[in-house]
Parts: sequence; structure tokens; C-alpha cells
Amino acid sequence: MTVSLHERGVFTWPEWSNALSQEIRSAAHRDERNHGETYYLHWLKALEALVAAKGVASNQELSRFQEAWRHAAERTPHGAPIVLTDEDL
Repeated sequence: MTVSLHERGVFTWPEWSNALSQEIRSAAHRDERNHGETYYLHWLKALEALVAAKGVASNQELSRFQEAWRHAAERTPHGAPIVLTDEDL
């Protein structure tokens, strides 16, 4: 998603690098421990913040899609592709 949004001109690489670095520094200040998935979560949080800051999607929209994805994943058998439907949204 990050590469696709960059290729579409939503943000520059320096903007992305700054957003990710800022999130990692913020997590360190919050004294968050690394549990293996920490870097992924920093990446996701930085991307969500940048998308919201650029006006591509609001935090409310991002939350809506997160819940839709969770709902779709719950009903999807292991190994099958997850497909969002109107019902999920």
C-alpha cells in the first residue's frame, strides 16, 4: 500500500521516511517493547497518520475499513483470500 500510494503521488519518500521515523521515535518515548510485530505496527500507524494528514482518508474512514477487514477475515476460511463485501462496510 505504501509503494502504491507513493506511486500515485500521495506523498514523497522523504515524507514517508519522516512519518515512519517519527512514529518509531514516539514509540520509544512511550517505552513500547518490541514483540516481533512492533516494526509492522509502527509502519501501519505511520501510514495511517500520513494518509489522514494528506486528506486521502479520515481516521474515521480508516477505522471503518479496519473493522470491515476484521469482520471479513473472521468469516474467511484459513488460506482463502479475504474479500470485503458491502455487508462488511
